[in-house]
Amino acid sequence: MSELVPVSFNKILQSRAYTVIILGNETKKFAIYTDPHVGKNIQTYLTEEHKPRPFTHDLIQSILDGLEVKVLQIVINNIEDTIYFARLFLEQQIGEERHILEIDARPSDCMTLALMYNAPVFCKKEVLEKAVAVEE
Repeated sequence: MSELVPVSFNKILQSRAYTVIILGNETKKFAIYTDPHVGKNIQTYLTEEHKPRPFTHDLIQSILDGLEVKVLQIVINNIEDTIYFARLFLEQQIGEERHILEIDARPSDCMTLALMYNAPVFCKKEVLEKAVAVEE
């Protein structure tokens, strides 16, 4: 099993063509590029801007909350070329049984849920080592 390194959300940069999510720790920061609407969703959440209708992440939050499912953690587990991959870990307690669900998801979607639920974000050590560092 590979080592997991805690990383945190640093900032988000938005343009018309793409969104850049900067993640990292005290030694290295890296960028995940995604669709501009994903960045808009994150910014709307961060600024607590009023939304006339629920966004997709709001729907997911309502479903998770309704089923009493907890977002445990996010793990950025792979990188191929410049594409990052992540796993979303969910927990549901049903009676005496604790169910853990691991779901393949886009890192950008995972970041939104991590921010919404204040869930920890980790990166596999080898992925962090392969990631291209960004300077402030």
